Amino acid sequence: MFERFGDLPLHVLVIHLAVVLLPVSALTAIVFAVVPKWRWLLRWPTLLLGLGALVVAYVAKKSGDAFVAAVPELEQLVKVHKDRGGVLLVYCIVFAVVAIAAFLLLGGPSSLGSGKGAKATRSRPLELVVSAAVVVVGVVVIWQTIRTGDAGAKAVWDGRLPAK
Repeated sequence: MFERFGDLPLHVLVIHLAVVLLPVSALTAIVFAVVPKWRWLLRWPTLLLGLGALVVAYVAKKSGDAFVAAVPELEQLVKVHKDRGGVLLVYCIVFAVVAIAAFLLLGGPSSLGSGKGAKATRSRPLELVVSAAVVVVGVVVIWQTIRTGDAGAKAVWDGRLPAK
């Protein structure tokens, strides 16, 4: 299931989505956490992008594993990339949990002029803890995405992968 999409290895396609979606979802969540007046606009995108990032990271990891299983001589060449991808998946799980918590716990204004539908935060300390968690985990996801992609790119572009 995770091996090919048409004639291309699925991993080659999915990683491009991951390289875009993971940082965009992290940045969206960070803005959601630190700019309360925009929360009405970013609440649902934060949740959906956070869950989407997890799905994309999972598919990227599984398709990468399938790619290496299909071409076993790649195992040593992509070892660092594979290890970093595993760590990135764990970070994306944590990010999804934090995004769900932020969605549920952080208050903010309503998009309605009347203010109807505004959501109050339960407590200021809770808001600070959840916001800080979103920022820290979001930055870590961006950082690990860059590190993972860099390791994969070096394996490909340094000419170490066998041409087929």
